[in-house]
Amino acid sequence: MKRLAAVLALALLATPALAVRPDEMLPDPGLEARARALSQGLRCLVCRNESIDDSDADLAHDLRVLLRSRLTAGDSDEQAVAYIVARYGEFVLLNPTTQGANLILWGAGPAALLAGAWLALSVTRRRARAPEAAALSPDDQAKVKALMENTRV
Repeated sequence: MKRLAAVLALALLATPALAVRPDEMLPDPGLEARARALSQGLRCLVCRNESIDDSDADLAHDLRVLLRSRLTAGDSDEQAVAYIVARYGEFVLLNPTTQGANLILWGAGPAALLAGAWLALSVTRRRARAPEAAALSPDDQAKVKALMENTRV
């Protein structure tokens, strides 16, 4: 029981290790907080689906340094992110915009769902309208019975 309590305590105390190196941090706490907030929304191009703040890749380090240099130069948050997006493309954003070509990606899921629902509904209606299979006439039933008796071994 004590071992379980110790494991749970360690699991609760464990926090994700951020990859920001001490030499990257800005001396101004306000700018550093802005940089941290912005870097949480930027994707590491090497690690995929990991922010540059969490990634230890060299490219993520370069992006963190670039972001901090833009903020130090006086760029607003939007200007700094726009500079990085202009340089690396919209893929660098963890939450892509809903403009331009991204509209296709945002709309593809709901469009596929609607198309599937329409297809299922049309197939169901078509089957409901289909005529019942005609029963065999007495002559045909007699022929089938005769064939069945002749083929028994």
